[in-house]
Amino acid sequence: MTFPAIFFMIIGILCILYGIAVFLIRSGTMFYAVWLALGACFLLMSFLIRIRFFDKLPKIARALLLMAAAAAIVLFLICEGFVLRGFGSRAPAGLDYLIVLGAQVREDGPSAVLKYRLDAAIDYLKENESTLCIVTGGKGENEPLTEGEGMKQYLIKQGIDPSRIIVEDQALNTVQNIQFSKLLMASPDASTALVTSNFHVTRAAALARKQGLTNVYAIAAPSDPAYLPNNMFREFFGLTKDFLAGNL
Repeated sequence: MTFPAIFFMIIGILCILYGIAVFLIRSGTMFYAVWLALGACFLLMSFLIRIRFFDKLPKIARALLLMAAAAAIVLFLICEGFVLRGFGSRAPAGLDYLIVLGAQVREDGPSAVLKYRLDAAIDYLKENESTLCIVTGGKGENEPLTEGEGMKQYLIKQGIDPSRIIVEDQALNTVQNIQFSKLLMASPDASTALVTSNFHVTRAAALARKQGLTNVYAIAAPSDPAYLPNNMFREFFGLTKDFLAGNL
């Protein structure tokens, strides 16, 4: 077996195993299936290389395939570069609002992703006592209550005054998170920071500017390194989708 065939076989197996790992943590999305499909594609690639399928193609077909693959890789790397730029985002003191973007809420409380976001918000709120906090997110099919209400309960348990918490409980995606939260603000010109996961900062900030928030910052919450590849890969599709939809 040639080196390329072995390489693609190993990558395919790793993708499938990683997809299973993502599935087992109950992430709340079906994105683990993308890893399974990607793994299957790599295994197919390994098989095609072993049977010398590409050697049998016309030169023009091979050239077109290589160009398409190169273009896809370049686009992916550009998007991931933008995603990485958001990892160190911080906000100045004394903002009018924080908007904490929702993620999955479970029976036992916020998911790990959401807890990271809430803890980052708590750190800021305790240092800036005049800042109000908008928690935003509706109720998904696999959630016991709305994300907004679940976040409020967590913040109160951590010592945040309920009078500082504004609940938005209808949004079902990031665009709606920002649209609906904007309606709860005194002005779209109010100084605001989005609190979200580090891998999500770039897209969230771009969506906020598109929605008319003119004085917006971002606070990048940490995320679990083990599942960062999954989240960053998913952001590539999120950025592409929102760009094509005109949301960015």
